[in-house]
Amino acid sequence: MRQRDLQLFRRLLEGRKRDILSEAERALGSMNQKSEEAYADPTDRASLESDRNLVLRMRDRERKLLTKIDEAFARIDSGVYGRCEECGEEIGLERLKARPVTTLCISCKSAQEARERLGSAR
Repeated sequence: MRQRDLQLFRRLLEGRKRDILSEAERALGSMNQKSEEAYADPTDRASLESDRNLVLRMRDRERKLLTKIDEAFARIDSGVYGRCEECGEEIGLERLKARPVTTLCISCKSAQEARERLGSAR
């Protein structure tokens, strides 16, 4: 992969990481603010807990994405970014633009998903 492309993906990943971290700070502040409020109505309390659970699930997904972003930085630094970890072929630029943390080309990802569907159908 060309150096210019690697720089583009590094910037994309850095921007996404910044966005996730700032959103996490905002969500944490929002959760702390709501925790100070007292809800006498059980329905209001249940709604608050449901909202909190949703926010926590989203933050957990983003935490996992942060790990994948850091792994992508390591692949860029080691010179293997953009190569499929299964077949070794180059991952298409359009696929990387859509999902810069991906480690599989579209063919290998499709095969993986087919295996997963086959396994879950049993």
